[in-house]
Amino acid sequence: MAVTDQIRNPIEWGWDQLRELQHALGATGHALGGAGTLPTVRRIDIDDLRDALERGIADFGASRTDVVFLCLVYPVAGLFLSHLLFGYDFLPMLFPLASGFALLGPIAAVGLYEMSRKRELGRKVSWADALGVVKSPAAGAIFVLGLYLLALFIAWILVAYGIYYMTLGPEPPTSVSGFVSDVFTTAAGWAMIALGIGAGFLFAAAALTLSVVSFPLLLDRDVGLYPAIATSIRAVAANPYPMAVWGLVVAGGLMLGTIPLFIGLAVVMPVLGHATWHLYRRLVPR
Repeated sequence: MAVTDQIRNPIEWGWDQLRELQHALGATGHALGGAGTLPTVRRIDIDDLRDALERGIADFGASRTDVVFLCLVYPVAGLFLSHLLFGYDFLPMLFPLASGFALLGPIAAVGLYEMSRKRELGRKVSWADALGVVKSPAAGAIFVLGLYLLALFIAWILVAYGIYYMTLGPEPPTSVSGFVSDVFTTAAGWAMIALGIGAGFLFAAAALTLSVVSFPLLLDRDVGLYPAIATSIRAVAANPYPMAVWGLVVAGGLMLGTIPLFIGLAVVMPVLGHATWHLYRRLVPR
């Protein structure tokens, strides 16, 4: 082989790199913007929620070994976080951080959506399929949407700290028992609870509205990020009562999962993740 065939001309190499960059930018722009008519949104009822949960449990049962292995990171992270907070006087932020799983849950569940999607197609599913999301054409849009939810989570933590600062703060608690006593036996503690529940509800509603349909839709169709978000908002607006109930189911499930040292999240997260995929199928017809 000639040397000229082995060593490429720098101008030719540079031109190829520019073409690849142009292609990548075009693909990213398409993934974010999308085009065409927005998907149709269907009205659902409580029976649809029940069916989605039953199908989510069935998906979990079919691949429980894989998804439990995949989701063990959540209880491990929760335990590490609890130890860190208890050791550095950040005890007041333990509950806001634990409840923040509800805001970040859709990001963690993307791999579970992919597993449910492939099982729906009759394919054999393993935990490796969850990691295959990074190869999806919508990976860029999914990443950006994840950043939106991460920003929402950070905003929630800042608001939660501000609420503590205005009520029981600014001094950190001296002990766990003293902090618990202040929360439940003082007017400032009850004010913190009321303000925290109100603010948490708003953040959870925003996360649900942005993500309940958008993540599954991005995996399922080539629609782009902003049409996916718009479809998710329309789905929630068209079904306010069922989606409010679904939000309570998710929040309640995650809360139960965090109580026994976060271990329950290894089961709760995959069941809710698979169920959300089937809820998406109810909300957006094929």
